[in-house]
Amino acid sequence: MTDASAPQRADRQVVRFEQLTKTYGELVAVDHVDLGLGEGEFFGFLGPNGAGKSTTIKMATGLLKPASGRVLIFGMDPYERPLEVKALIGVVPEEVPLYERLTGREALEFAGRLHLLDPRTARSRADDLIEWLDLRDAASTLIVDYSTGMKKKVALGCALIHRPRLLFLDEPFSGIDPVAVKGVKDVLSQMVREGVTVFFSSHVMELAERLCTRVAILHKGRIRAVGTLPEVRRAAGLGDAASLEDVFVQVVGGHLDVGGAEWLTNASAE
Repeated sequence: MTDASAPQRADRQVVRFEQLTKTYGELVAVDHVDLGLGEGEFFGFLGPNGAGKSTTIKMATGLLKPASGRVLIFGMDPYERPLEVKALIGVVPEEVPLYERLTGREALEFAGRLHLLDPRTARSRADDLIEWLDLRDAASTLIVDYSTGMKKKVALGCALIHRPRLLFLDEPFSGIDPVAVKGVKDVLSQMVREGVTVFFSSHVMELAERLCTRVAILHKGRIRAVGTLPEVRRAAGLGDAASLEDVFVQVVGGHLDVGGAEWLTNASAE
């Protein structure tokens, strides 16, 4: 499923945020975020509504320019080398931007053509994604008649058709039914096994606990904790039986900082 060639780097680091900051007048939406992601991580970027999750993703994908600091994607600044970065990433935003007068199959093929795939390859990959995402019965139906879950599946397919090495998901399970959630989870887990890095934004702790290899908890634009579930449990002063929801409430409710610069700067794959 994956064949995009990422630039070779000794540390195999996929994403790097260095003092990443975004302001809107007096409001600091993202506040000096430092973070590193390695290859093949399923990384949960967690926080309450308004924490700065979507703003961070928009800066990482080149939709917003930071006020200060920088983003590196496979060692490249998305503002200096936008086409090269976009060839390596896929994005599923919270609000699904689909052409609703296309069928599911047409939308997938169109996304492939936008990524400069030849018609035959776009058609072949669309067929594969329709099978993989269980859209066989709806492939020839107009998207305007799709459920929210089906639209999310098509959006995911559009993000995957060029076979990216890094996937950004902003609240991908919001508003979709449990059957669709399971299908999408299975697809994402398979991608991670194949070496794709998934950056997953959510405020649903149960899903993040099941899926993620590491998490960061964002509150009021700042990272308050980052690490594996056992690490954030210990740092929050909670026992082994504590759920991620317990950690989240402890960190966000108490406005704790249970990580720090050392965790953040060393959070990369070898």
